[in-house]
Amino acid sequence: MKSLLIAAAAAVCLSFSAAPAMAQANSPKPAEVEAKPKRKMTPGQIAAKERQKACAGEWKKDKAAGKTAGQTWPKYWSACNKRLKAARA
Repeated sequence: MKSLLIAAAAAVCLSFSAAPAMAQANSPKPAEVEAKPKRKMTPGQIAAKERQKACAGEWKKDKAAGKTAGQTWPKYWSACNKRLKAARA
């Protein structure tokens, strides 16, 4: 009787440990999941991205030439972004 109970308990334990593995095997892989289409960027977002690319190019040139005066990228980006926004207005 004891051996029967031990065998039943072992079978229950094994079935619980195998359940997550079986669920993972049946779930769709990330590549199989249907991707949502990306939203189109707004004109403001496009302009901001263009300003960031322009400022990044200036930053690389100025940093290589040693003209950043100890500024970090965030401070440089802020000043450059303001300058480019003002030039467009």
